[in-house]
Amino acid sequence: MANQTNPNPMEDGVNFLLYCWTMLSVLMICSAVDNIPAGGSISDGGTLVSPDGSFELGFFDPGNSRRYLGIWYKKISTRTVVWVANRDVPLNDTSGSLQLTSGGILVLSNGTKGNATTIWFSNSSQAPTETPVARLLDTGNLVIFTGSDILWQSFDYMGDTLLPGMKLGRNLVTGHDNYFTSWKSSTDPSSGNYTNKLDPHGYAQLFQRDGTEIQFRSGPWNGLRFSGLPYLKPNSLYSFEFVYNDDEIYYKYELVNSSVVSRMVYSTTGSLQRLTWVNRIQEWTLYNTAQIDNCDMFSLCGAYGSCNINDSPLCGCLRGFDPKFPSDWVSGDWSNGCVRKTELNCGDGEGFVKVQNVKLPDTRTSWFNRTMDLKECEKECLKNCSCTAYSSLNISGGSGCLIWFNELIDIRQYSEDGQDLYIRLAASDLDSNGKMNLRVRITVVVIIAVAVVLGMSYLLLVLIGRRHRLRVIENQQRGAYNDNDNDLELPLFSFDIIAKATNDFSNMNKIGEGGYGPVFWGKLRDGQEIAVKRLSRESSQGVVQFKNEVLLIAKLQHRNLVKLLGCCIQGEDKMLIYEYMPHKSLDSFIFDREGKSSLLDWPQRRKIINGIARGLLYLHQDSRLRIIHRDLKASNILLDYEMNAKISDFGMAKGFRGDETAANTGRVVGTYGYMSPEYAVDGIFSVKSDVFSFGVLMLEIISGKRNRGFSHPDHSLNLLGHSWKLYKVGQSNVMMDIQVSDSCDIADVSRFIQVGLLCVQQNPEDRPNMASVVLMLSSEIALPEPREPGFFTERRPHAIGDDDSSSNQMTMTMLTAR
Repeated sequence: MANQTNPNPMEDGVNFLLYCWTMLSVLMICSAVDNIPAGGSISDGGTLVSPDGSFELGFFDPGNSRRYLGIWYKKISTRTVVWVANRDVPLNDTSGSLQLTSGGILVLSNGTKGNATTIWFSNSSQAPTETPVARLLDTGNLVIFTGSDILWQSFDYMGDTLLPGMKLGRNLVTGHDNYFTSWKSSTDPSSGNYTNKLDPHGYAQLFQRDGTEIQFRSGPWNGLRFSGLPYLKPNSLYSFEFVYNDDEIYYKYELVNSSVVSRMVYSTTGSLQRLTWVNRIQEWTLYNTAQIDNCDMFSLCGAYGSCNINDSPLCGCLRGFDPKFPSDWVSGDWSNGCVRKTELNCGDGEGFVKVQNVKLPDTRTSWFNRTMDLKECEKECLKNCSCTAYSSLNISGGSGCLIWFNELIDIRQYSEDGQDLYIRLAASDLDSNGKMNLRVRITVVVIIAVAVVLGMSYLLLVLIGRRHRLRVIENQQRGAYNDNDNDLELPLFSFDIIAKATNDFSNMNKIGEGGYGPVFWGKLRDGQEIAVKRLSRESSQGVVQFKNEVLLIAKLQHRNLVKLLGCCIQGEDKMLIYEYMPHKSLDSFIFDREGKSSLLDWPQRRKIINGIARGLLYLHQDSRLRIIHRDLKASNILLDYEMNAKISDFGMAKGFRGDETAANTGRVVGTYGYMSPEYAVDGIFSVKSDVFSFGVLMLEIISGKRNRGFSHPDHSLNLLGHSWKLYKVGQSNVMMDIQVSDSCDIADVSRFIQVGLLCVQQNPEDRPNMASVVLMLSSEIALPEPREPGFFTERRPHAIGDDDSSSNQMTMTMLTAR
């Protein structure tokens, strides 16, 4: 056999060099160290890498030409520093080195041997019993240990980041505090002005401060969450706990899925945020934030004041209290708060009025007992003349007693997920607040007895009349829509105010119209813009939808749900007043043929999809009632000034209590193209029918095409069938809107299409719930293969809808319930 020669010797050389480089890279990875032995050190340029490669420790420059020793995520392309040793004493050059002494202390110094200056050192008070080692763990924790004893760990000295497993709180034995301190700027890790720290006085709570000034307070832990953080709930991303015992008080969290990268970070502006890394877009995305709105400003309404973000003005006095300085209150200065109408004298007849759904007041001057029940708590408060209020300590078990002394400060009203607070009032104020003293009770008994003597018919008429009056929602003087069955209070606007705000419902102010009736833009006297949905007198379903929407949405509070500000009823006129959405509905963008769709690039569409998903998750899982929207579609997604998506129109929604998740109806209401098969055919609706509608909406947002009315020259499938057909041949990206082609990551778009197809599967049991959808959209977890979608079969050409307008036609079909 003849010898063969390589015709291209240069190619041989290149291959050899590539081989050498690969082997060198493998050798470098394999030789990466995770520890410093006693007497060992690393210099600027050297690093420690945790065993699984998640974290790296070394020297870095944040952009201010200074050098710092820090820990950062190694697998993330954007260097994200989670801990800095010498944040307030930077190095001026690259001469820094980190050494572990035989005494178990890490010493950071600069300069050469014999001329080195100590920059920073670990202040362990425990001497090692064996040879110490410093090691970087997979959690991102830098630990000095001997055997099983930890001498020092970086997790005890947090900066602006709280990692999974790290404790935010205080060690009551040593007095050591572990708390957030912001960076001065994004390029300066030195200690900023903002801190978020646990205060153990009274009953422990977290305080955010700008210097010494309190800006935000978490409220006390109530057994489920901090009282002032209603959105801290069980979720699919992380678990959390609060530990309060004789040795320590702390909050910590753990990630549920190890493949998800998520951290809590304290921004340079003093905002506590949870961020999640998304590989597809190579960015940190906001998952949630502690401070939500102006009512989170500490003591905005002063002593005995309560803030309600749905009211105008925001501040009001608690029952039994009046503004301390009425003239200041009218001008918007609420800082002096409120005072009692009648001072307490620690005498007979004093009692308590219950205020529901509030963030509990500042607990620094409180007292607590873990074993008392609520009745014992009331008695304990009455025994102490300084006691001003009480509440349950643990709402998850209904046990414990929390008592306040002195003024009640920093209260806010929630639509839901707040707590009951029992406020002490004088006897005369209790009378005016729906509670009766002994004399009044005797009087009532006498009156009732007389009424019985006069005749049961008279009494029945009185009771029927009273019940009727309670249900009349046209009482303008009461300022609220009341429904005793639902414990609902909703601000009521006068007809004159709304008429003036909308220029007497001028056509110039008309911004839309649906099956309910016309919608008008308006502006209140305080400058707030509103959208007024006016019930059309020709609408046969209007009254039912009006009450349904009021009952369901009034107590909902989420950034991705449109906010109902109040209602207006006068005669036959019935109106709902919402926050104004300047960009109107989503369908006016994605289906627009005059160029507006070009304003929605892929990052913007991605943000909208995620916003809708989070709003729907809140309805299905986190709201007071489990709510099924039943009419989720593009025209019911409104966009605010920042193009944030908000779900609207709850006229067809259905609420469930407890563990209910599905129901059967004889009346199918909704919109063709968005209804799930089991709902449209059998009248069965559930959270999974909303998931189907969401999947349709996702595919519409990505493609810029309507599901109903979609046409293609090669087949007669709808958008779902077209998407499924492309997915099966690995060409999902073909369906994306041409307007996003220059701004998208193809893999990211393909992933979103796959999630959309998972949502529109024929069988409801195959569809994911919204918690899983949110996780799939915000992480890199593996996705299951979707099965055949519902309503994708071929159809005759004349069956294709011709609805090109922004208003989707509604169907109401009478079916026989099974």
